[in-house]
Amino acid sequence: EVESDILRRVRTLLRELDGHHPACQCDRGMLRWTLHKKIDQNPSNSSVVLRVLVKELERAERGDFRHYIIPLLHTLMYTLIKAPCISDELWGRVYDSCKKLLTLPRPFCTIALDYAARLKIERAAPGALYQRMVISEQSLKSNLYPYQEKIFIFADPELLSEAICQALLSDTEAAQVAQSPRACMCHIIIHAMEAALGEGCASSGLKASLEDMPMGEVEHWFQQVVAAVESAGQEGSTEHSQHAARLEEIHQAVLSSLQAGNAAMGGLQGTPLPNPTISFHLWTEDEQLWKELGLFIRPGWQSCQPDCLGQELDAFGMQDIISGCECCQQSQCCQQSRFSVLSTDSGIERDLPLPAEESLSPCGTEPEHCRLHRKGGIKKKPSALESVAFLQAGCAGPGLKLPGKLQRSPGPPLGPAAQLQRLHTARIVLLGDDRVLGRLARAYHSWRKRETRRAFLTPRLNLHFYYIPVVAEQPSTWDHPATSQEELCEVGTYLGRADPWYESNINSLCHMLPKLATMPSSPSKHLVPDLFITDVIAYYARMGTQPVCFQLYAVKLFFRDPAQEPAEEVFLTELRTRVQDSSSPGELSLTKKKMTLDGPGIDLTVRYRKAVLSDRAKELALSLRSTGLLMKAIPADQAEDLMCLKVTITEIIRTNNLSGRSFSAVANSLRTQTINIRSTEQRPFTVCLDKDSRRTYRNVISMEVSPCLEPSYCLQRTRTMKSSLHDTEDVGLVKYMPKSLLLPINTFAGVIQ
Repeated sequence: EVESDILRRVRTLLRELDGHHPACQCDRGMLRWTLHKKIDQNPSNSSVVLRVLVKELERAERGDFRHYIIPLLHTLMYTLIKAPCISDELWGRVYDSCKKLLTLPRPFCTIALDYAARLKIERAAPGALYQRMVISEQSLKSNLYPYQEKIFIFADPELLSEAICQALLSDTEAAQVAQSPRACMCHIIIHAMEAALGEGCASSGLKASLEDMPMGEVEHWFQQVVAAVESAGQEGSTEHSQHAARLEEIHQAVLSSLQAGNAAMGGLQGTPLPNPTISFHLWTEDEQLWKELGLFIRPGWQSCQPDCLGQELDAFGMQDIISGCECCQQSQCCQQSRFSVLSTDSGIERDLPLPAEESLSPCGTEPEHCRLHRKGGIKKKPSALESVAFLQAGCAGPGLKLPGKLQRSPGPPLGPAAQLQRLHTARIVLLGDDRVLGRLARAYHSWRKRETRRAFLTPRLNLHFYYIPVVAEQPSTWDHPATSQEELCEVGTYLGRADPWYESNINSLCHMLPKLATMPSSPSKHLVPDLFITDVIAYYARMGTQPVCFQLYAVKLFFRDPAQEPAEEVFLTELRTRVQDSSSPGELSLTKKKMTLDGPGIDLTVRYRKAVLSDRAKELALSLRSTGLLMKAIPADQAEDLMCLKVTITEIIRTNNLSGRSFSAVANSLRTQTINIRSTEQRPFTVCLDKDSRRTYRNVISMEVSPCLEPSYCLQRTRTMKSSLHDTEDVGLVKYMPKSLLLPINTFAGVIQ
């Protein structure tokens, strides 16, 4: 009966991917959530769920239902991580299913290979995946697994209603209050015991014993379990029986503090998977995102060594990170002046103070962070190869080499980036419409330029971007007073077409979040929105590992006033222009006369390079009279997936007949990567970027649009050109570097061909 119920739920979930599910739009995304919540309520059903999912995965592979494969893989792995204990027979079936998918094209083989590697680790050390996920997400101290992860939710308060922002803030705060480091350590201990010992684990006794222990003992047993699991996870280090015997020793030692009879076998109870560390931010300042990342990788320096942090951040233009830190402003070591002093250091290592003397520091709360460190007189500059490796690691994707390449990238590039070890991972979740992504593109380009000058975050941080489309009730933009939700969420619609699992789980929040935010806070309904919102965000951040890379475009704007410096900007989704109204009465009179003769609009000269599959440069030019134009960077159809701009120019056609002159508007469309537009009669026009009225420029008479280049590529090319003045083509290391700046947004599948 249980298996038939779960089979019905899974097949209903799969039918939703076909688009034939008769459920209401507001219920989309709930099926996956209810399935996992059913497992949480009764962990003993995990094996049944896994068996059903494996059967459906095998059926999808045989029947060539490829759009079922990735959702089933993600659901299978998420269930497996939370499952208390899995039989050897079921392990073999899951692992064999993943290996069979390696013959399929990307992204199926990419995801299957990743999950097969994880399954191999989990088979050698049961509970390793759960343990590593909780340690990194909760930033628990462990020398054997020192990785840390954090989810940053950024919402633009001008794009979302106050009710939505308040609901998200209260939900994330409630999720963090419900968990503590002690509780997470207990969860890891119990889950590791259940995964290794199975029915031989006294879960109720372990829980009772850990609750009565002081924090020091809990941390001791936590470190013992982590050491046992991590050592078993190394290839060929121990046999499975040896690992189980080691955990049995820890199991008996923990239960020894209980009285006789209290450690009775209670069966497998399962342990919940804690919500990851989530922080919610209202994005009010342009540099706020990078400030939070800087504080994330340097938490100890915030109160202990602000001078050292200030010196390091000065070099990267990020000194304002610590400007708002009250504890730094009140700390004594912040007030010390940087005067030159006479050094009495002999320069011999053995003459350094003893550890006991080193602990007597002004910041006595954390002596390990304030110990005396010898500083060299000359700071070694990284070599060219090291700099290129760091800069390539921070690039979004493989870059643009041919105009005919697909806009979506199948995954992160291989090479030097894969060899860099970073201990911190930041998962940035953007909430809003296309305007917040345009703002992210601008900030990302600024950050890449800063990192090119001197890498600060790139060598230390893994950076992932996630996007949840959310639209206000009555959206309005610069050109359309009441823009539809579909027009404002072009990126979300595109990602939904590319990834059905993203469409089912994430795009559904576009309509659901505003309703959940305005729901009455009754005791019976208050828990459902909290659990649902935080669980969906956590699920997306954990399982969304495949990036879709979007080309950023650079635009240089020239203004009517020669004294005004040209403006350089970037945009992600669109650029829109329209004729600017005349300001002075004399100019207005001349404009009316011109419009009577030639019609509305202004005369433009357009020069562009036509985008063709053969990659042959074809320069074209035309002159016309136009009232405005629109450049779209997001394809409206998957068949139009070339990395180029679709430019639509509204041309005014004059017709002379017996009744007089008549004017008609005709839409001319062209595809290009590079385009220059100039007002022939020096009449200004207005430019709006990414549908955002806050990014509007007036009095523009000319503009140049081209693919935005990766700053590290530009830097290396400049260095190469200095040594070889006569070479115009890319030579040396430049040929192998990403050329275009791509913005990666993670989804569940990435590219489905």
